[in-house]
Amino acid sequence: MANVLDVLSERGFIEQTTHDQELRDLFGSENVTCYIGFDPTASSLHIGSLVPIMALAHMQKGGHRPIALVGGGTGLVGDPSGKTEMRQILTHEAIAENADGIKRQLGRFLDFSDDSALMLNNADWLTRLEYIPFLRDFGRYFSVNRMLKAESCKLRLESEEGLSFIEFNYMLLQAYDFLELFTHYDCRLQMGGSDQWGNIVAGIDLIRRVRQGAAFGITFPLITTSSGAKMGKTATGAIWLDPQRTSPYEYFQYWINTDDRDVVRFLSLFSFLPLEEINAVGELEGAELNSAKTVLAFEATALAHGEKEATAAHGKSVNNFGIGAIPENLLPSSSAHRLIGGVQPAGFDSEIPAGDLKSGIPAFRLFQTVGLVNSGGAARRLIEQGGAYVNSERIEAFDRLVTEKDMNENRIIVLRSGKKRYHKVKVRPA
Repeated sequence: MANVLDVLSERGFIEQTTHDQELRDLFGSENVTCYIGFDPTASSLHIGSLVPIMALAHMQKGGHRPIALVGGGTGLVGDPSGKTEMRQILTHEAIAENADGIKRQLGRFLDFSDDSALMLNNADWLTRLEYIPFLRDFGRYFSVNRMLKAESCKLRLESEEGLSFIEFNYMLLQAYDFLELFTHYDCRLQMGGSDQWGNIVAGIDLIRRVRQGAAFGITFPLITTSSGAKMGKTATGAIWLDPQRTSPYEYFQYWINTDDRDVVRFLSLFSFLPLEEINAVGELEGAELNSAKTVLAFEATALAHGEKEATAAHGKSVNNFGIGAIPENLLPSSSAHRLIGGVQPAGFDSEIPAGDLKSGIPAFRLFQTVGLVNSGGAARRLIEQGGAYVNSERIEAFDRLVTEKDMNENRIIVLRSGKKRYHKVKVRPA
């Protein structure tokens, strides 16, 4: 079996590791218990959390034991990492409710049966700590000078609001989490985002000082799209894993609209398809690359919501946008071939000759021509109100031209008015 450290590295998960060779030797010699903390500030995770979730899933697939630690205790304090202002402090009840929602979502990615993965809540030990004994027994191991140099603290110290004392304690609490998991669950590895480096190293140091034990850390890079946008952020808000917040169809559409430059990277990070198949996608373009996006969307949606919902989301996309079948030799390990590969493109509602698109048709005029609006004035108002779309892209200007570049591989252009009214225009060859 491949060393899971190599798997994570080859698929783009790793930014930094501590004690690289010792960590590699550890994975080569025994099954390792590892953990990642999840902030319970909402009842749902969003796709910005997918990198750590998928990393835990790869650990479990490699025969290791992942721990998902919900920060029920630290959530009562607030993590300053990556924030320029103090987080809202939640009640015990709100955190418990959010933790339940997070566990349901993680259950899609991890198998919690027979303790092969664990879901723990640090409120179970942090809320029982006594302040003076904690300072005496553990606080003495922390250097304020070193803590102030951590990126999480430096960012807040330079902000207008500053760093509160309650947040300054966060590093101690996270380090104590690692010590607790090391002591009671033989957890040797903590993973997290790049902004957690200082907190992870503090925990490793505390374990060494208190238990004379060896522990390790891995951080993940911040994932952005090729356009520089933060992963999972759209014009309409975050893309949630909770189907009540982001429907499986909307989730599917997020992935199928992936930038061409990101397809290989996102397949590597957000699917379990073999790398040799994924790397071959880098040579594709046009319709074949669009088919790869369909596989990406199906795989990502199936992981988060199940194959049944992924299949239904694909069917709706076929009906609305006319996407075609997936070539048999493209990413053949994907279950998409078994479930959706033979679906044919949807039909169309009207036709226009290709010659009409040579110089472009103003969008407001096309919307009126196909009957989505009653007049040119109504089309302009629809566009001004942000309710007009060409191929799921909102029209920002009333004189935006629709051209042959807007066709998909089936020579179909999809117009949408509001949330539910679609019209598929077939472009007839000259």
